[in-house]
Amino acid sequence: MKKTAKAFLFATAILLSGCASTNGNTTAGDPFEGYNRAMFEFNDTVDRVALKPVATAYRDHLPSFVQTGVNNFFSNIGDVWIMVNNFLQGKAENGLNDFMRVAVNTTLGFGGLLDIASEAGITKHNEDFGQTLGKWGVKPGPYIVLPFFGGSTLRDTAALPADIYGDPWTYVTPVSVRNTGAVVRVVDYRATLLNASNLMEDAALDRYTFFRDGYLQRRQSLVYDGAPPPTNYDEDDIQP
Repeated sequence: MKKTAKAFLFATAILLSGCASTNGNTTAGDPFEGYNRAMFEFNDTVDRVALKPVATAYRDHLPSFVQTGVNNFFSNIGDVWIMVNNFLQGKAENGLNDFMRVAVNTTLGFGGLLDIASEAGITKHNEDFGQTLGKWGVKPGPYIVLPFFGGSTLRDTAALPADIYGDPWTYVTPVSVRNTGAVVRVVDYRATLLNASNLMEDAALDRYTFFRDGYLQRRQSLVYDGAPPPTNYDEDDIQP
């Protein structure tokens, strides 16, 4: 998994450094629109043919308590990296809150299968290294659609290695268990998005633009904790 991630990131870096779209429909903040649309279609095909059917079967046939346990387990693991990013952003109170979540759910929640912390009113946060870079003042850069990973920005793509190696599941052994868990994690996450994705597919006239704008707005909101400044693209924002 680690070698694959490195190879993917290297290929992405070459792509970003060497190509800019000449598509006449390119918009501000999206200089790679031609490539992005092609990659969006590729990812959409993979999702439609493989991931979505598996996620649908997972949701429809696996007992709900098992799905809840799987979701809680990986959510608890994710709280470790969320905690680190809160501390890196100077949010000590939130970081301590995340530490308490992990401690409570790991000890009292049977390794995270039960979300005791939420029941106790301990808030769950959503932080990653891309948000941390944004908090440090790093601009998002151009929008880019990554193979399999989906929508991103140049900043979030640069943060991806830290998110991969900051995830405790990356270090689970044996490798067969780690890889199996990674697949289950992706399927479980996709299953939680089934209803939302169906609504978006029905509502959007241009699905690429809809997903792109939604991603950029959501990331901006996350970086600024729900109170982002007005979004104005300038040359500094879109330069690779």
